[in-house]
Order: sequence, then structure tokens, then C-alpha cells
Amino acid sequence: MSQETKYTEDNIKSLDWKEHIRMRPGMYIGKLGDGSSADDGIYILLKEVLDNSIDEFVMGAGKTIEISIQGSKVTVRDYGRGIPLGKVVDVVSKMNTGGKYDSKAFKKSVGLNGVGTKAVNALSTYFRVESTRDGKSASAEFEKGNLENEEFLEETSRRKGTKVSFIPDESIFKNYKFRHEYVAKMLKNYVYLNPGLTILFNGEKFISENGLKDLLEDNNNTDDMLYPIIHLKGEDIEVAITHSKTQYSEEYYSFVNGQHTTQGGTHQSAFREAIVKTIREFYGKNFESSDVRKSVIAAVAIKVMEPVFESQTKTKLGSTEMGGDLPTVRTYINDFIKRKLDNYLHKNTVVAEKLQKKILQAEKERKELSGIRKLARDRAKKASLHNKKLRDCRIHLGDTKKENYLDTTLFITEGDSASGSITKSRNVNTQAVFSLKGKPLNSYGLSKKIVYENEEFNLLQAALNIEDGLEDLRYNNIVIATDADVDGMHIRLLLITFFLQFFPELIKEGHLYILETPLFRVRDKRETIYCYSEEEKKEAIEKLRAKPEITRFKGLGEISPNEFIHFIGDNIRLDPVMLDKDKSIDEMLKFYMGKNTPDRQKFIINNLKVELDIVEEEV
Repeated sequence: MSQETKYTEDNIKSLDWKEHIRMRPGMYIGKLGDGSSADDGIYILLKEVLDNSIDEFVMGAGKTIEISIQGSKVTVRDYGRGIPLGKVVDVVSKMNTGGKYDSKAFKKSVGLNGVGTKAVNALSTYFRVESTRDGKSASAEFEKGNLENEEFLEETSRRKGTKVSFIPDESIFKNYKFRHEYVAKMLKNYVYLNPGLTILFNGEKFISENGLKDLLEDNNNTDDMLYPIIHLKGEDIEVAITHSKTQYSEEYYSFVNGQHTTQGGTHQSAFREAIVKTIREFYGKNFESSDVRKSVIAAVAIKVMEPVFESQTKTKLGSTEMGGDLPTVRTYINDFIKRKLDNYLHKNTVVAEKLQKKILQAEKERKELSGIRKLARDRAKKASLHNKKLRDCRIHLGDTKKENYLDTTLFITEGDSASGSITKSRNVNTQAVFSLKGKPLNSYGLSKKIVYENEEFNLLQAALNIEDGLEDLRYNNIVIATDADVDGMHIRLLLITFFLQFFPELIKEGHLYILETPLFRVRDKRETIYCYSEEEKKEAIEKLRAKPEITRFKGLGEISPNEFIHFIGDNIRLDPVMLDKDKSIDEMLKFYMGKNTPDRQKFIINNLKVELDIVEEEV
């Protein structure tokens, strides 16, 4: 008979604010990560501090924000009003304390729950805040949320504003590094949404004159745009719309009060609905919504009073109301799009004609593919029941209440040994495995029809649930896991070609990665060290000193499940696949997957990583 577990007053524990944040960081900043993903915690820490400076700009205080990242230390300096000097410590260390609870002062602020900077403070080994106003200043230094030092100056010549510096705790954010590309993208979004704002980052200047119009131009090749960007602005809403000549799926950038809502929400759904409704009424035809939105590239930003998000990281809007005397989010966006877009199309007949031709072409292609698509879906359903190509994880992302979405990962691998090792060592709650059968087809130059006719592509598309766009993407991270040899490199290129050709928004929005696995194992009786390069191998040999055993892994299949668990768990190393903004997708595909040129052969032989897309630059 088992011993009964006692439940007494001793079992009840009350954690203070910093202990709770450090024990449950995911509740406050989402996933942790090492900086290889744009939604990793270190970037959320930066965003939480930066949001306060942005709110100062929105309130008309301070037009410049300076950001410095040197190694692991981050500094953000604004020239706003400065925190009231007597509240400097409270604002960064007492929960539910802040100026944003006064809706008159911050009625359309990004952060309203008073948690942001407290989380940064608690999750940093070093945190310093300094406020200057009225010729005086106050500062405070913390370590892991504990106050270490506090100073007041009765007289200072410093300009007014707030300066925050912090170093993320390496015991929480393991082996992290800030990637310039991700920081720059975040800062660009801030200036797109705040014309007149200047952000200086390590000496680089970010500024935007045309808001969301600049966003679409910077993120897409203008030669691929069917018509000039339609740029519409209202008091609490801004919209930019165009259609791609070649892209198949929809692509959206949505924002609420300056927050990039990467998972969309009520405003993005209303926007998609409004486009279809307005275009149907303009042309007087009941077009299929998928035909209207096919190849659309658009951005929408709205301002809402006291927005409600579905998580602390604010990636999906849950609010249905605009606030104040305004109608619902859905009605507000529908009315705006109907009025503004309808007027634009009436005044710009050339654009209206191009758009109509695009819709009719999409309709024709859809009808041609309808039979194939139905057969493909049926095949995918049967395949998921009768074969083991997809070993799924336990999270069902259709339930938006699941908090582990950011951690969900699909590993795409080739070969029974490799897929077997990953399957046995994965986290079954959040990690899934898709097994390829040999090298995938080179899809360069092929039509969307091939996605449905080719079993591998059809099943992969079904596994990701991306046939109709990224709205219901089942995995946040898509990881290509292949051997570190020429064949593995070729498979990587073939898979990237598939995504670039048919689903480029997966790459644009930062969902695709390459898995780094060790090339060597160096061990003695006391310690085992896994090395990812020749340099790391030399360092390991020097550290162990005696004559260690050295193993060269020739492929993923040689790594046992017991070892693999070290490489896809907390210590996972991922290289993000990124687009080169100076090259069009067509140019990249033509070079890497077009005719078999000497240049391409040389590239595949000499490179084991996809240098066209992978950015490993540190700030």
C-alpha cells in the first residue's frame, strides 16, 4: 500500500514577483531560445524595454531612441519625459506598477499590464535603470531582480529621458547571441509604424517616411508587384496592399498599437474579410475569397484602446472592440476598407483592370486544380493513418489556447536511421518528425500542380497545413535535418527550393531553419564533448589533454537516440534560413536550382551550409 502524500500548510508557498518570473519565464516572455529565432526570449526582453520608449514618442516626447548591443549587454536610451524620480525602483520591480494604467496618458499603448520591464529585470544578471528630468536624475542597479544600488543626483546636465541597460541571464538563456538581422527587423517595424521616429542601432540609422508602404517595398521585390502599392491611412488605421505576380499564397504583416502580431488575430481576420467583400461589391461578382486573396501581400496596423492579447508576448490580438465610442474591430476595418479601397479602385482603373485579370486567372487555375486537390487531400488523410511519414506531436495548434505554440517544431529528415533517432529522442509534446523518401523533386520552374501530384510535397504541405496560407500553420519551427555532406546539402537546397517556389512567406516570416549537429565526439573516461567544427575539436582535445577517443560522425544515422537528445533539446543549435533582400526569389532559384553550372557545382562541393540564405552575423 502506497504511503499517502501529506498536504499541509507547509506545502503552500508564496513566491515574490522575481522568483515567480524566474521560475516560470515562459509565462512572461514566451519561449527562451538562444537567439536563433526571432521570437526567442532575448528579443522579447529588448522589445519590452523598447516599447516604453516608443510609448514616450507616441505621447510626443522624444524623437530619437539610441540602442547599443555589445556582446551580451543591451542599452536603450530615449529622450522622453523620464520616469518620475521617486518611482524609478518601483516601476521596474513592483508588479502592477506603472503609468500605463492611466488610460488618459497611454490610451493606445503597447503594454498595459505593468509586467514588461519587471520581467527583464528578473531575468537579467545585470539591470540598470536611469531617469533624468528637471535637471535631476535617479538610478538603480539590480541583479536577478534584487536591488543592489540606488543613487539620486540633485543636479545633472544630462538630457531628460530614460536609459536602461541589461545583460540576460545565461543560466536561463543558454548560449545566446543577438543576431543583427532580427534586431534590425524589429527596429524597422517600429519606424514603419512611427513616422518621424529615428532609431540609432550601433551607429546604424532607421527611419521611415512612408510607413507600411516602405515595409512592403523593403520586404518584397518591387518588380514582382502586379501594381503599385495601395497605401491607405485613417486616424487609427493604416493599410498597404498589392498582389504578387508569381507568389501563390497570401502574405500579411499585421500590427496593433505598434506590436507585430505575427499570429494575426481579430484585426487580421477582419482585414482579410474586408478585402474580399469590397472587391466583390466593386466588380459586382461573387468571386471566391481564395481567388481574391491569392498572391496578396498586405500590411495592416490599427490602434485600439486597452488591447487584449492572447499571451504576454502579444503575438495575437483577441480584442473585438476598438474602445471608446468606436465600433467593433471588424466593423471599423470593414467600413474603412470599403470606403477607401473602393474609392481608390474607381480612381485607378488600370490597377482595377490588372486586379480583375489576376482574380480571373486565379479562378481558372483553381478550377483546373480542384479535382487534383481533392484527390491529394484524400491521399494525405489516408497516408497519415496508414504510414509513418509523419510522427506528430501531442499539441494541436488549432486550439489557440495552447501556450507552447512557439516551441512546436517539425524536423524534416531523410533516411530511416536518422528519422528513427530523432523520433526516439524528441520531446513528444512539441516536436514532430517528417521522414523523406530519398531526395525530393527539384521543383524549380514547376507549377503549383506539382505540389498535389508529388506525394512527398503533398504530404509535407498537409503536415504543415499551409495549403491556404500560414494562418493555421501547425508548427512554428520547421527544421531541415540532413547529413553534413554533399548529399545532405543537396537535399537542403531542394527543400528550400520547394518553400521558396510555393511558400516563400514561411521563410520571410522566419519559420525555416537548418539543424546543426556535431561533426565530432571527443571523450575520455570523465567527460564527453560534442564538437561542431574542427576548431571546437581542437579545443576539446586540448581540454581533455590525455589521449581522448575521437569519433567522426558521418551522418545523422550514426548518432544514437541517447546522444541525439542533447542536440534537439535545450542545447539545440539552429541556423535560420533568411532571404537576401538584394536578390529576388527568382534570381536565387535560377542560380541554385537552374541549369547545372560550374558555379553551382562549386558551391555545393565547397559549402555545407546554405550561405545564400543563412545569416549568422552577430551584433
